[in-house]
Amino acid sequence: MARTRAQDFEEKQRAILDNAAQVFAEQGMEKASMSLVASHAQVSKALLYHYYPSKDALIFAIIITHLDELDAAVEAADDPELAPDQRLRRLVGAVLENYRGADNQHKVQLNASSALSDAQKSEILGLERRIVRRFSVVLDQINPSLNDKERPLLTPVTMSLFGMMNWVYMWFKDGGRISREDYADVATTLILEGIKSVR
Repeated sequence: MARTRAQDFEEKQRAILDNAAQVFAEQGMEKASMSLVASHAQVSKALLYHYYPSKDALIFAIIITHLDELDAAVEAADDPELAPDQRLRRLVGAVLENYRGADNQHKVQLNASSALSDAQKSEILGLERRIVRRFSVVLDQINPSLNDKERPLLTPVTMSLFGMMNWVYMWFKDGGRISREDYADVATTLILEGIKSVR
């Protein structure tokens, strides 16, 4: 007879993922062990392996959960009825808000490539591309010349925007003099004003 899920399965699973993300972010993928994760999460190794049968499975779960949540947040914020500049601002704001409290997960995503299988990396890449695609569609509306076949700049511009968002954890502090909303305005303005000059 199959084991039934405990009522707090998802709560325990999320606690493990959050604690594991902190361990991996602080120790690195190689140094962090399943024993260390179990100790930090205050669960037994047996329970940890019940949820995640291997270290790469755990790392993959951290990243895919983070990206699934980001994808859902961006999808919820996207409104094709808005003017493209307003639509872009909402998308940028959704990403930065989703990154709130997720610095550890973000560090794991940026640094875990060598710890994952090709299949895992492929699934992550597909999700990342779907998220990026929402932004490139809007940037193309704002400046269609970015998609010129002779000099295609849509991807570089889109990825430049993600560079501004993805590395914000390196310097941004919640509660500081600049809010996430302030920075969302700054990043959006930089892109909007910049791409007007890109030819």
